[in-house]
Amino acid sequence: MAMQIDTEDLDVYYGDFLAVEGVSMTIAPRSVTALIGPSGCGKSTFLRTLNRMHEVIPGARVDGSVKINGEDLYGSKVDPVDVRRKVGMVFQRPNPFPTMSIADNVLAGVKLNGGRLPKAEADAIVEKALRGANLWEEVKDRLDKPGSSLSGGQQQRLCIARAIAVEPDVILMDEPCSALDPISTIAIEELIEQLKADYTIVIVTHNMQQAARVSDRTAFFNLAGAGKPGKLVEYDDTSLIFSAPKNKQTADYVAGRFG
Repeated sequence: MAMQIDTEDLDVYYGDFLAVEGVSMTIAPRSVTALIGPSGCGKSTFLRTLNRMHEVIPGARVDGSVKINGEDLYGSKVDPVDVRRKVGMVFQRPNPFPTMSIADNVLAGVKLNGGRLPKAEADAIVEKALRGANLWEEVKDRLDKPGSSLSGGQQQRLCIARAIAVEPDVILMDEPCSALDPISTIAIEELIEQLKADYTIVIVTHNMQQAARVSDRTAFFNLAGAGKPGKLVEYDDTSLIFSAPKNKQTADYVAGRFG
């Protein structure tokens, strides 16, 4: 079930340092939202608040609210592990567990959440997740080989399979193509287009063309200077952000005048 995400007056801190200030936005279910902006403007930090990965860093905290289908992720009774099961994350560099087989990589999160599985059930989860990540046909004859034996683009799709195996509601992607070649990048972009039929997807990207290609809506973040917090400057339909932005900062950024 795809979920709507709402943030309201979200401030994100590392210790005393305010890294991201006052972000309020609504991310629609079954859509792709791209977060763009110069380095250091808080895109990845904001992304990590959406599944409580941010607070893994000592001293990190948030003020304000993040709600998924109306439930506050930071509520006192909410288990962060449960949040991370519902909100999967795919990182910049493909990070399959190198000593685990392809199949065990897919099952890693499932086993963490639920313990042992009957073989037939495990096999079904592996096939479904690998098909969902458009990887099954390439790896079905070598599921017992290490995840690290795959190419970079295949490893990233394996990480996506691992994320979707636990049946999350939301998938976060932090620059998922920045370490990949153009052909692998196209494969991931096509996959994102397919996955949004079932998931709410938020992607951080430095690649403007990619944001324009894959996303329905785009959020532009910027900061006033070094040591200042990142802020959400403009958030709109992607076609408008790239063709008729309302804010001059956005216009300058998408035209390549800075960043």
